[in-house]
Amino acid sequence: MYPKPSNKQNGGTYMEFFNQAIDILKILVMALGAGLAVWGVINLLEGYGSDNPAANAYVS
Repeated sequence: MYPKPSNKQNGGTYMEFFNQAIDILKILVMALGAGLAVWGVINLLEGYGSDNPAANAYVS
């Protein structure tokens, strides 16, 4: 990676803010993806429940 500019250089604090913002966005995207994965697994497993009429393969 490229060396990060220090605070003494022009734009150093801007780059630190930008890097922190990117890190926060990465965490938010990972959390959103994990939540969607859990929700998808729950919805997948709900289809196999005995209380769901759509889970029956036959029409009664």
